[in-house]
Amino acid sequence: MDVYLFAGPSPLDALRRYNLYAGGGALPPKWGLGFLNRVRSQSTAAEVLSDIAEFREQGIPLDMIGLEPGWMNHAYPCSFEWAPTRFPDPEGFLAAVARAGVRVNLWFNPYIGPPHTPLYQKLLPFAGTHLVWNGIVPDFTIPEAREIFIAHLQRTVLDVNPAAVGGFKLDEVDGYYRYLWPDMAMFPSGHDAEQLRQTYGLLLQKAVFEAFHRANRRTMGQVRGTNAGASPLPFVIYNDNYEFDGYITALGNSGFVGVLWSPEVRGSDSGEDMLRRMQAVCFSPLALYNGWASTQKLWTHVEVKEYMRDAIVLRGRLLPYFYHTFAQYHFEGTPPIRPMQLAAGTTIRASATEAGRLDATANPYAVPPAVREVKDQYMFGDSLLIAPIAPGVKARTVLLPAGKWYDFYTGKYAGANETIKVAPSLATMPVFVKDGSLIPMLAPRLHAPSPGETVNLEVRHYGEAPGSLSLYDDDGESFDFERGFFSWTGLAAAKDATGQWQGTVTPDPSGIKWSYAAVQWTFMQP
Repeated sequence: MDVYLFAGPSPLDALRRYNLYAGGGALPPKWGLGFLNRVRSQSTAAEVLSDIAEFREQGIPLDMIGLEPGWMNHAYPCSFEWAPTRFPDPEGFLAAVARAGVRVNLWFNPYIGPPHTPLYQKLLPFAGTHLVWNGIVPDFTIPEAREIFIAHLQRTVLDVNPAAVGGFKLDEVDGYYRYLWPDMAMFPSGHDAEQLRQTYGLLLQKAVFEAFHRANRRTMGQVRGTNAGASPLPFVIYNDNYEFDGYITALGNSGFVGVLWSPEVRGSDSGEDMLRRMQAVCFSPLALYNGWASTQKLWTHVEVKEYMRDAIVLRGRLLPYFYHTFAQYHFEGTPPIRPMQLAAGTTIRASATEAGRLDATANPYAVPPAVREVKDQYMFGDSLLIAPIAPGVKARTVLLPAGKWYDFYTGKYAGANETIKVAPSLATMPVFVKDGSLIPMLAPRLHAPSPGETVNLEVRHYGEAPGSLSLYDDDGESFDFERGFFSWTGLAAAKDATGQWQGTVTPDPSGIKWSYAAVQWTFMQP
């Protein structure tokens, strides 16, 4: 086998080099960093459009609407044909979705059937020897199999209304022989069962991504399983587990391995449970409410409805910052979500446990002090430290790295190189900002800006140190950035001769303009 070693000098540098070697990190469309709502599995076209209208009436931002298996006339296995009873007019339905400024995200797994469907007959010669969910398993290592599959997907979905179809949820591409296909399965390419199990998620992501790339429009989707080399692929891993602490641990640790991972929110008997999960998910790569098996809406729990809306609105307002962070991922390889071990100035101290005294009988080995794990907080980009609050928890500790840190909401000084305890109200989740940081934001809106739309920008400055940022921008939709159509606009904040804070904007020297009309500076002084 070949072994690739990605060296430092720092662990973050090693990760950057790995991500760049894989092709650079994914740069999603701007709407892909908005909010996704998944509707019930058997929803009809009318019910989906009603859901979109309710979001608008409630004043809750919505950028993507997710359809589960019921959009097809047969799922488990999948036909990849619209269900005529629920979606009698796919073209008209997608046109109405597009007019609302929303993109559709469609669920599927890649196991094809029943036998009478057109796609089954075309892919049968390229299938493995065993079924999954009673469907054939196409060998996507064969180019012709990928071409047949994507051509069908384009005819039935992608080309029906390109402005409406944003992406897909790729399910059930992970697992082992008891969940997918057994070790003795054979495939036409000659690849063995284990090789295909390990790479199937990647193969499917690449096939879908290349279809969008050829059409010069970006996508943002979900995937149930992936593997090494996934950095350039705009798919976020999801999981059926729902334990909050595990979600946050996985979210932070995803920065170690070149993948995107997000928790999710589902229906709940507790408004606080939904709210705390929503606040956390809004500071992840993909924010979504998964209502596929629930009758609940985001406004079901009236006691927290306003706070739920505030969390989603704040995510939309932070779009310029999030988008810039993903540009760093693409061009520099820097992961957008970073565990604290990768944050500059983080000192993870040993616990108070002392090393045991060496004793030949009772304790033959000295035990070193335990190193504290920090897995319940993480960095989102260079400047924001995110410390989610679990449902039912009233207070928590937060480790602040070296340098001064400030409360995101108030600008109040929080601490420096220390562990603090916070007890926020239900209205907010703890977020801290590094001294001297510039946080670009939008005014509240109901969906991400469209290509060519010009909007105003608010730039917040935190702390006492001067700050600067070269803010990335492009059309937010196409792959024209690969041909140089992007800008890095200089933002800087410093005190003038009278001691007053002033902000300056320096256009990109290339002359390529950004998408912002006017800049309002806010100096977050408590």
